[in-house]
Amino acid sequence: MAKNKTTETESSVVDFINSVGDEAKRKDAFELLEIMKNVTGFEPKMWGPGIIGFGNYHYKYESGHEGNAPLAGFSPRKDAISLYLNSSFENKEELLSKFGKHKAGKGCIYIKKLTDINLEILKTMISTSVKEIQKLYPPI
Repeated sequence: MAKNKTTETESSVVDFINSVGDEAKRKDAFELLEIMKNVTGFEPKMWGPGIIGFGNYHYKYESGHEGNAPLAGFSPRKDAISLYLNSSFENKEELLSKFGKHKAGKGCIYIKKLTDINLEILKTMISTSVKEIQKLYPPI
């Protein structure tokens, strides 16, 4: 079985954000850090070299593949800020329709900057996503 590349590390979240070259993206990352920390109730941790995650859960698929992942997370990437939430959660499409300027991938939502989105909708999406993951993968 292949080893998961994205695992929790002891790297500094603050150092990582401070290394982001774009000042506006760095500012947004610190604001997003506080939003996710407050909504999830978890302290931020680095997952791999570039994802900031909050909380964690253990998953196991029918294929036998298993591992740990953050309940919610984000990464201030060069092109966009990637938001890592559950791929499906209650009212996802309705919430995204009110969310603001974004692109949605299979497992990520991409935004350019926080001023492009509705932060209250973001908080609702984070909370709903975390609850859904915890329902699917209850702590042992």
